[in-house]
Amino acid sequence: MNNTFNAKRFTRLFKKTLLERPVQMFGFTGLLLAVVFIMYVVAKALGGFSSAQNLTFIWGLPVSSCFFASLVFGYFSTNASGSSYLTLPASHFEKWLCGISIAGIIYPALFLLFFRIIDSSFVALFHNSLNPAAPFYKEQFDSVYIFDLNGTIAWRVYPLFFLLTGASFVGAFYFNKIAFIKVAMTIAILIITVVGLNLLMAKMIFGNIVDAGPFNHVTIPVEKEEVSIMVPGAINKIFYYSLSFVLPAILWLLAFTRLREKEF
Repeated sequence: MNNTFNAKRFTRLFKKTLLERPVQMFGFTGLLLAVVFIMYVVAKALGGFSSAQNLTFIWGLPVSSCFFASLVFGYFSTNASGSSYLTLPASHFEKWLCGISIAGIIYPALFLLFFRIIDSSFVALFHNSLNPAAPFYKEQFDSVYIFDLNGTIAWRVYPLFFLLTGASFVGAFYFNKIAFIKVAMTIAILIITVVGLNLLMAKMIFGNIVDAGPFNHVTIPVEKEEVSIMVPGAINKIFYYSLSFVLPAILWLLAFTRLREKEF
């Protein structure tokens, strides 16, 4: 039998992980999707369709996935449950693959499906409520459309999802209790530190500044106007791809490495 991966053994581990804590797994999944639905309805009532679609997708996918990832690797919230999980007859690769399959593939797929259903339903209800004989029917009809899951906004959110989910995977191994909150606090501290250092360096170099975006731009006042100095395109791409793909990949692999360390 292959000591690294065996399909039958992995299937048993996968079923055990899902069915051992059904209330937590399925209950929290339902709760998170219910919160997503409420967020969409409230945002739509306050700001319209565009606000509802963007806000729900931007906050819903990364944040709920981050929370769910902490739940999946919640075995390590106590030494007893962590030791019990580590002694299961499965390889560390299978345990890691099981966790990331549930939190990194299945849950986000459910989120995207659920988001598409509620978004399509509300858009269809709006279109059906319009009067085809009205003078501005076509303009009103075209003003509301289904959120593009392959659009610019979506592709800005996907890297954030991978980054936050990877941080939760790693955080579950380092923080014993309330890992999600501790990971969120760690990320917030890192963001504040990076933004603060960026502002400090910008002030040291340019003196008086209006705004400074890390790895992106610096805005300075010039007489009565404001001028933005952008980071060169090649350097900007290096930072973008590093933060969007390289760093998330490192975090996901670091979770695998950390799991191996715990088993020895």
